[in-house]
Order: sequence, then C-alpha cells, then structure tokens
Amino acid sequence: MKKSFFTLLLAALASTQLQAQVIEFREAKFRAGDNMEWKASNADDSQWRNIDVTRNWDNQGVPGNTTYAWYRVHFKLPKSMLEQSDIRENVLFDLAKIDDTDEAYLNGHLIGKTGKMPSDGEYRSAWSQPRKYYVKANSSWLNWDGDNVLSIRVYNGGEPGGIFGDKLKISVPSRIDGLMMRHTEAQQGMYRMEMSSDFTSAISGKLVAEVIDFDTDEVISKTEKKVSVKKGKPVNLNLPYDETRCVRIRTTFTDAASKKSISGSYSPKYILTPKAPEAPRFNTTGVFGARPKSPIIYRIPVSGVRPMKFTIKNLPNGLKLDEEKGVLSGSLSRGGDYHLNIVAENAKGKAEMDFTLRIGDNKMAQTPPMGWNSWNCWGLSITQDRVISSAQALIDKGLADYGYSYINIDDGWEAPERNADGTIAVNEKFPSMKNLGDWLHGEGLKFGIYSSPGDLTCGGYLGSIDHEKQDAESYNSWGIDYLKYDWCGYGKKHNTERDNQTVASFVRPYLLMEKYLREQPRDIFYSLCQYGMADVWKWGHAVDANSWRTTGDIADTWESMYDIGFKRNESTYPYAQPGHWNDPDMLIVGKVGWSDNLRDSRLTPDEQYTHISLWSIMASNMLIGCDIAQMDDFTVALLCNHEVNAINQDILGKQGKRAVEDGDIQIWTRELSDGTRAIGIFNVGTEDATVNLAKYSNVLNINNLKTVRDLWRQKDLSTTNLSYKIAKHGVRLLKVK
Repeated sequence: MKKSFFTLLLAALASTQLQAQVIEFREAKFRAGDNMEWKASNADDSQWRNIDVTRNWDNQGVPGNTTYAWYRVHFKLPKSMLEQSDIRENVLFDLAKIDDTDEAYLNGHLIGKTGKMPSDGEYRSAWSQPRKYYVKANSSWLNWDGDNVLSIRVYNGGEPGGIFGDKLKISVPSRIDGLMMRHTEAQQGMYRMEMSSDFTSAISGKLVAEVIDFDTDEVISKTEKKVSVKKGKPVNLNLPYDETRCVRIRTTFTDAASKKSISGSYSPKYILTPKAPEAPRFNTTGVFGARPKSPIIYRIPVSGVRPMKFTIKNLPNGLKLDEEKGVLSGSLSRGGDYHLNIVAENAKGKAEMDFTLRIGDNKMAQTPPMGWNSWNCWGLSITQDRVISSAQALIDKGLADYGYSYINIDDGWEAPERNADGTIAVNEKFPSMKNLGDWLHGEGLKFGIYSSPGDLTCGGYLGSIDHEKQDAESYNSWGIDYLKYDWCGYGKKHNTERDNQTVASFVRPYLLMEKYLREQPRDIFYSLCQYGMADVWKWGHAVDANSWRTTGDIADTWESMYDIGFKRNESTYPYAQPGHWNDPDMLIVGKVGWSDNLRDSRLTPDEQYTHISLWSIMASNMLIGCDIAQMDDFTVALLCNHEVNAINQDILGKQGKRAVEDGDIQIWTRELSDGTRAIGIFNVGTEDATVNLAKYSNVLNINNLKTVRDLWRQKDLSTTNLSYKIAKHGVRLLKVK
C-alpha cells in the first residue's frame, strides 16, 4: 500500500512538477516520539498517520505539549531532473520552516540540522529559519530513478510544533535557485534586504527594489543596482521608508545570463497611531469601581510631557492624591457613586475630565483589566528585579498613561516548601513580596500573583490545595490585587472525584478560593485560568470571578490567534458584562519567547493590528506578554492608541460579536455607551481584498451614517464612500454613528 500510494502521488505530480524541476509534498507520514532507528530507509512507517506539512501539528490533533516527533516522505528521484539545471551540482531539499529545531536524514544519512536540541546539551530554537539542505548530485546517498526516504526529526520547545509554512520541495536547482532574499528592518524606518547564494559560482544581474503604498499602489521610491553574488559574499541593500505609511517592499533580481528572475516582498512595521500631543490628554473612560473600605489604587491615565500637576475637585474624605504622579489612593467606607473632576496641567496646557468612583459590593472590574503578565517573556525565570524593571518600563514608555496598570507575576515565585505554619513561602528570587507590593502601589500600579487549586502549578511549584485560606491571607498581607488561579495541578484530584463529569466538579475548587478572597479587606481581581472547560463562561460569574479563560494557551502565530479569537471566543459574548469578562489569553505582540529565547512576535504587522482590534471589540483582558523594556515604537503605538483602547474599555461592557461572514471577510460589531458602534472589517484570507461596507448596510443597519471614524488613524472618513482595501490577515477598525 505504501509503494502504490507514492507511485500514484508521483504520477499526479509528474506532468507539472518535473517541468518546474520540483517535486512537492503536502503530506508526510508522522509519528510522535523519538527513536533514531526511524531515520533508516527501511524503517516500518506503514502504521504512521498522514499529516499536513504546511501546518503546525497542534491544530491537527497532536497534543501541543508533544516534544519529539518524526516525519517521513517516500519518493522517486527522476534523473531527467538533472537535465533541466544549468549547473547540475546539487539536489535541494526545501523543508519550509520548523518549530523549533530539526535534523533531516536522506536514506539514513544526516543532510542538515538547524537549531540545537536538548540532546545536544543545550536547546536553541530556530523556528524562523528556512530549512534548505543540499546534497551533491553525485552523492552515493541518492538513488537516482529509485526509491528514497526523507526522514525529519523535530523537537518542539514550546507550542506550536512541527513543520509549517509550505509544502516540502525537492529540486535540482539552477544557479538562480540558489539565491535567497532575507528581509528585515535594520532599524525603525529602515528596510534591509540581504541577498545570498548557496552556490560558489557567481551570478550577476540587476537588483530592483520598490517601496509601494499599500492603499494606492503608488510606487513611492525605486532603487536599481547591478550586483554579483556568490556563496560567502552576500549583497546588502538598505532602503529608508516612511514608517507612518502602510507600504510593501518588493525586490526583484534578474540574472543577466539566463534572464530568469526571482522576487521577494516584505511588509515592514508601520505606525498608524498619531503621536500624542504634548499637552495633557486623558486616556480613560472615566470610571473605576471598588468595594467599600477596600484600598483604592488608581494611576490616572494621562499622556503629555512631564512634569505634570494633578488636582481633583470634590475629593472625598478618605482619599488622597499624589499631585506629581497622579496617583489616587485611600479608601471609602460608604457605597455609592462619587463624582470627581480631575485636572491635569503641564507647561504645554491643561485638560480636565469628570470621573466617577463606583463603590459597592459588586463594582470591581468595571472594565477589562489592562496590564502585563510575566509568563510569555520570562516564564519560570521571573525575578523580583525583572518585575520592577518591567513596571518601570511600563511607566517610562508611557503605557501607564494609557491605563495599563496591573503588574502580574506568573508561575515561578514559590519556594519548594511551605513555612512551618503552613503559609506559602517565596523562593530566593523574591526577597520581599510586601516591599514589592508597596513599591508598585506607590507608583499607582496594581500587583498580581499566580497559583493553582492543585498541589502543584503548571511549572511544578507549590499550589494552594488545603491552604486556600492561608494563601488568601498572605496575598492580602502582600498587597495583592489580582490572582490568576490556574487549573493545572488540580487535574489529578479532579480525576479521582466521582462527579468529575459534572459542572459542579469544575466549580468546586474555584468557589472555595472565592470564599477566602472575598473575606479579605482588599479587592483582589479573580482570574480563572481553566481553559474553557465545562463552558466556564456560563458559571464564572457564580463564583464571583472577574474573568475566565475561554480557551487554551495562545501562541504568537496566525493559526493560534485565529482559532482562539475568531472561532472559540466568539460565541461567549452573551456572558460578558462589567465585573465579569471573557479572557482569550494574553497579547502576543512585541518580544516574546520565554527568558533567553526572546524574539519578535511571529505575527506580521497586519496580523498584530487585527489582534489588538479583535481583542478590543471582544472586551478582552488586555495583558501584555512581552518584555516591555525591549518594546519598539511600533509596539508602543499598537498598545497606546487611546481611541482603540476606548473600545476595549467602554463602560457599557457589551462584548462585540460577528455580524457578517462572507468568504474571507468577517465584520464584527460592538455597541458602545455613547450610542455609537465599533465595526471591525477583518480579512482572514491569504490575499489582499477590497471591501465595500455598503454591501452589508442592511445587515449592519448603517443606511444613515452621520460619522465614520478610522480609529487606528484617528481621522474621520467619508460617510458615502465605504470602500476599503484590507491586507491579508488585516483589518479596518471603524467607529460609526
């Protein structure tokens, strides 16, 4: 069966692929696990499953925590392919991209390796590097006109895992096929292209680079130069571009001898958010809630040059204001709405706004939380110093001026054993939780912590089981304002319970911790992290949770973000309201990757605009996952657009939903407290598209538009011309009346 399958596959490919000097495979044999005997050509893979090599294994039914796995492809290599090459030196095995490291074997012989696996003595991810492995055409490892087996060993250092990005390709390249174009940003506003060759024989020709305006297709600039490139001697091209415009950079090289060409394109980061004025500007929806007598810690979100002076009219007894930092603190013993007038003034001007403190037993988390969580950049290597530096960066880079206020420590802070009295202890990385909390509160920031209802956390640290009351009291003494309570270690106990298939069994551990949290004399935001089990959005409010995870962990890929945002979280919209929010997980922008493997998010710039737009429409928790200290101007502008943030923080508290799904075009809407609506037009397809919103005017009820506002660009648009060009995986975010 195995032989006939590949014979039929090659027959289907023969008429088209051999003319193009390429044999392609979309599927391979796959098996999780690790056995070096699987590299041999005669290894038995007849019982292995077939898997799509263009997609990571996570979304094909393979558990995301799989570490090692193997792919195998059987193929015939026609010798006639040699005749179509102008050098006939090598056979190229193009394996696209692999999460995260790999070894490739041809008929049992190692032909290439990228990254380092733990078995090498250390681990180094290389997920973003193209895998192109060459074998000499006269090598004895090749069976020309005979059967061959390509075996690929893969190690996954963190979700997602496996081969992705394109089909597996086998070819006999010509000289031009050895060229590679690598596109990067040398610095903000400067594009860099490096063209290199895998072959020692030089190839000469003309290189053309064009900067093209995405919206108008106008060629903004064009550069031409004659170049010669060979192995070890790449050609570099630096090209400035306007980072405030959405552009595409297209490069083309034409071989002078054969007249053949190769092209590449690149979408650099572009900043749509206009710069904030130097004069004070309030970046808040103007409402904050707390329980009576609970400590109030609120840093007033105002942008503008510092120093700045804050004053408050009608400041109630029990509260005080740090006039320099703009930090409101204290407590109020009586319930009710307290209406304040806040004034911010600097050398460039003055601004004021009306502000409401809502005090009552169910007034916490009037809007979704905004802040930072340590996991996606520091993992288990988090330390107190890293927390402080992240908080300081939140202030220095201006994110605190836009409402980002929670500084949350994830797993990795707990000591191996509890204290003699049973209270939770911190490890050596955290000299004093109390001092850390006091410092954060002094800056007007809130302090978050992590635990599990089980005996151990996800990272193997101590959980809270049988010590819930003590832990809640410890959190209060440290000044904790946020608890992420992660199911992880509770699974073992849950599996032993008789009623483990009932909703009650999932509710039980969270209801227990809720009891002790609410007994504390301070507000502690209660975040359930149990991955959407038992439809948590239907009962999360019953345990007084302020938010609940609706899905598994997010990864910085389009596939993961699309699955969580556009599919899994969409149906939860009826259950969101002030005080209780659906949480599709952290933001995957900036530099992420866990400790020493930090790297730029794998999302394209267009995908990052889609990510923030969708999370804002869905009233999602806005917790940054990257290293704030390394945040570039693009990421800061992405997170600090006050008009976009206002959609997320709208005090009506209604989560948006999908109103139109027309092929690759999705239109989502959200009702807002001022009577307007947010509209997100998303292109989830793989090609750019032009969308005329008027086509959907009846469905969206927008036949009599008075205003149309582009929220990212912060400018008004025509109310009659509703046609917009939208990039693949891109968005146009509007506010309409």
